[in-house]
Amino acid sequence: MSSNSDNATALAENKVLILYILNLIDNDIRQDDLFKIITSINNFYFKQILTDLIDSKLVGIHTKEEEQFIRITSEGKTAYILTKDVLPGIMKLKADNIFKKEFASIEEESSIIAEFIPKDENNYTIKCKIVENSETIFEVKTFAGSRERAKRIVDNWNKNAKSIYPEILNLLLNHK
Repeated sequence: MSSNSDNATALAENKVLILYILNLIDNDIRQDDLFKIITSINNFYFKQILTDLIDSKLVGIHTKEEEQFIRITSEGKTAYILTKDVLPGIMKLKADNIFKKEFASIEEESSIIAEFIPKDENNYTIKCKIVENSETIFEVKTFAGSRERAKRIVDNWNKNAKSIYPEILNLLLNHK
């Protein structure tokens, strides 16, 4: 009998833990990135809990560029405030430490953005940018004559923006 109530307690704690992290972020986050922060829950169980939270409208979900993003809803914030005492201090402390480390790398990743928009089957507009503290510090827009070329530009920017950006800046500053 006690294992059932232990499971219910663990479930409640994990739901509050997810709400706690989403409340800290207060913005969109990819499901995969949230999973990286919440290391104490296995992936299957994590997805189950997240589905529960989405079904009960405590967490909102939307798809952007074929990736799923989630965010705490106002109902979720209210539920978190009412249930935050359920979260054991040690669990909160562990989550805080992992959150600080993981979120810094997630934030860094999200500051490099690339997307391509098809104009027609042979014409794509590509936007590559770097965003820091919600401010676009660099943006370049170009065109490609095929989906493959557009995808190559986007992939290359995503992987190498940290070296491409200084090169472009150097060319702009020093080209004669």
